[in-house]
Amino acid sequence: MSLPLLTQLIEALRCLPGVGPKSAQRMAFHLLERNREGAVHLGKVLQEAMRTIGHCTRCRTFTEKDLCELCASPRRDPTSLCVVEHPQDVLAVEQATGFRGLYFVLHGHLSPLDGIGPEDLGLHEMMPRLQRDGVREIILATNVTIEGETTAHFISEMVRTQGVAVTRIAHGVPVGGELEFIDAGTLARAFQGRHAV
Repeated sequence: MSLPLLTQLIEALRCLPGVGPKSAQRMAFHLLERNREGAVHLGKVLQEAMRTIGHCTRCRTFTEKDLCELCASPRRDPTSLCVVEHPQDVLAVEQATGFRGLYFVLHGHLSPLDGIGPEDLGLHEMMPRLQRDGVREIILATNVTIEGETTAHFISEMVRTQGVAVTRIAHGVPVGGELEFIDAGTLARAFQGRHAV
């Protein structure tokens, strides 16, 4: 016997990150009581997105076409390549910086305990781009976690054999941060990465 549709709706909403049983229940009742039209539209867009959105053949971010907008743009600098862990990291860099190069999205990080190795991150797809696109600099913008640091180190060692400059985004004290509230690891990294003024 199948579950009632209301229960199925609540359970389906729980697939979203950070949505527990109570939040899913509130969303379901809101859609049913106040926004059925919005729910129908959401359902159509979700179906279309799941059917149509794939990966860019060059950078591996999400797109509906073979090449994403950034990779297809003649205004981007193909000699500068920023490596990030997730597609949302591309948006973060685009919104916060003036970076005009291209990207490569790993869709994760090295994690031997979880069985995620270099082949799972598509690094075999990135390497041919170095020569083909004339890449002169790779900017490693992986997360500041043990796995992110390990991934950055692995990529830097792999790329150095190609004669490409490798840089790592700076980490340290955030703008507006007060030293007494900064954790020891962040403060130590800020001291190690200090530069002349």
